[in-house]
Amino acid sequence: MTPRGYTGPLSPDGRASLVPPPPWHYSGDFMIAEYRTDPEAVKALLPAELEPAEDPGAVAAIFADWQSCSADGRELVDPIQSQYREFFIVVGAKFEGRPVSRCVYIWVDKDFAMYRGWIQGFPKKLGSIHMTRTFDAGRAAPRIEAGARFGATCAANDRQIARMTLTLEHVSETGPIVNDPPMHNTRHFPAASGSTPDVFELVRAGGTERDATEVWEGTPELRLFDDTLEDLQAIAPRELLRGYRFSFGYTVDGVEVVTQHERQES
Repeated sequence: MTPRGYTGPLSPDGRASLVPPPPWHYSGDFMIAEYRTDPEAVKALLPAELEPAEDPGAVAAIFADWQSCSADGRELVDPIQSQYREFFIVVGAKFEGRPVSRCVYIWVDKDFAMYRGWIQGFPKKLGSIHMTRTFDAGRAAPRIEAGARFGATCAANDRQIARMTLTLEHVSETGPIVNDPPMHNTRHFPAASGSTPDVFELVRAGGTERDATEVWEGTPELRLFDDTLEDLQAIAPRELLRGYRFSFGYTVDGVEVVTQHERQES
């Protein structure tokens, strides 16, 4: 018998795979700070197939506290396999004249979520992420109401990456803007030898059964730290806009390949 599985490690019954096959269901709490930065720094992060957005310096810094599962939901009763947090940075762009978004950097605290992100074109790295939680009882949790304050942090490789606070003010009429258009990421898998990738394609990472709670907005504070491999200071905030707090869920059953990038040596 040949060992099998959706991803490695392969095993006789396939259960050892780090990631089960799609569909994948997601539910999570979001904190978002939108801001403007140097448009040229954003442009430098876009592939040739994408053009700058109408607001070319607009960026969304996003913290998410996720719970996910595969089709049969078995991970939900084994929370170590379903719960994770992440921090990611999304920029706006245009593809063939239409608004899109793109995840340029992202950190996550579980290996299965990192690998699953690579499959969808999210360039995930491992990190340590924490977010203020809310509960319906007691004084140790803010409620979703005016004046409530939430915080979040991300660190990776013993370095601070980001710190955010958000003070809620009122229900939002618009919700977040930068990450609203379809996400256009790059699936990139290197060759086993040489420096030309085996897979290098622009994909649309969408989803179905999208569901969200009422969105609250307020005043954000955001700091991106400079001692990182990603040169986050190049896209650090020049003008903070609005912050948002809400819960969101959707289902992913693969991605759509939009076009192939030109394969060049790295």
